[in-house]
Amino acid sequence: TREDYTLKWCETKSVLTYYNFREGEQLLYQIPNNKVLTTKIGLLNSLRDYEKASRTAHPGHRGITPGETESNICNDCWLCPLKHCRRLKMEDFFPTTFRMDIKDERDAFFSYVEGLGSAEPSPWICKPTGLNQGRGIFLLRTKEDIKVFQARLESTNDNQGPRKLLTRQPQARIVQRYIQNPLLLKGRKFDVRSFFLIACTTPYMVFFRHGYVRLTCDLYDPKSNNLAAHLTNQYMQKKNPLYSVVKEDTVWSMERLNTHLNQELSRAKGLPLDWVFGPFTRRMQHVVLQCFQAVKSKLERKLGYFDLIGCDFMIDEDFKVWLLEMNCNPALHVNCQVLKDVVPAVVCETLGECCHIVSVTQCQSLSLEAFVNSSITGTVHSKLGSYVWSPVSVPLTVVKHTHPLTVWRNLFNSVQCKSKQI
Repeated sequence: TREDYTLKWCETKSVLTYYNFREGEQLLYQIPNNKVLTTKIGLLNSLRDYEKASRTAHPGHRGITPGETESNICNDCWLCPLKHCRRLKMEDFFPTTFRMDIKDERDAFFSYVEGLGSAEPSPWICKPTGLNQGRGIFLLRTKEDIKVFQARLESTNDNQGPRKLLTRQPQARIVQRYIQNPLLLKGRKFDVRSFFLIACTTPYMVFFRHGYVRLTCDLYDPKSNNLAAHLTNQYMQKKNPLYSVVKEDTVWSMERLNTHLNQELSRAKGLPLDWVFGPFTRRMQHVVLQCFQAVKSKLERKLGYFDLIGCDFMIDEDFKVWLLEMNCNPALHVNCQVLKDVVPAVVCETLGECCHIVSVTQCQSLSLEAFVNSSITGTVHSKLGSYVWSPVSVPLTVVKHTHPLTVWRNLFNSVQCKSKQI
């Protein structure tokens, strides 16, 4: 593998690549230990650790719940697109989750189910920690399902015995509460894929960007045994025999989602107009910021490392926003028109931003702090356009008292015009 590159973007990590990386001279996609954010167990542990540390450091701080107003909080430093940003309670944006690779957590989960007596449990979804595209996922609907799963786990542990350290371990899993009341679009289940860009790690410069909406091909049936009825990603939907006919309707733009909610649900649900580009966007940014705060001290940092992460959110019937997971190597295929409009622009903007930041840090006449100050326009946007990245966090001593919806200067004019050619 060649190591005399300027930019390397590949899905598979190599120890040799990181060993030979020339800091400040090369751009390398994927932070080496991004698993603390982009695997199921990594994200779970990071959020738990952050919440525990926050409670220890600020014992009187109770977090902020979705219905609270975020006022009277110090805003000396601009941390995120929210004017005031307090720690969210994990339970308010992340479904209850148990690790199946830790005995105490396994026992706690199975004891909880046994404690229900004759009542059937609410559904749970079981996911392997390091896979994507819906691979290895299954639902646990009944006590019988859970008993079979428990027996399988115990059998696996017993069979390993003294050879445990000598054999390849099965993929660690989590069991997560299944969201039973998802908001539906024309009767179909959906989630929202947004993007989180770590453009620089020294110092951190991170951005949030709108992506697109992913819908199932079929109408939602909570009792369906077809996994594609519960998972919205394109990998699963392509298995539907009608996919070629309906594929253009399985991915919506954020603008279409906003229009639909304005026309169909805004009045009935008491939502403000443009809820998608207002409260929903701010909530996603707030959650992404908290996830970043949870891992920023853990991530390996070198000038030239960058990462593009896919963030999957679900909205329930009460318009509560849930983070499902964060994914490294987000899908960049363009098999329908909305993806053709969004994905190439995401790639071009990512590279343009990262290249610009590195070039500025190498310029002796302009410090990174000067770059940050020169890049904030002060322009206020009521909506974040499809091709605009919004900064999530900047060095804390640089920008103060900035409007919560200030957006980053568009650095990508030279590449946006070519985005549709990719």
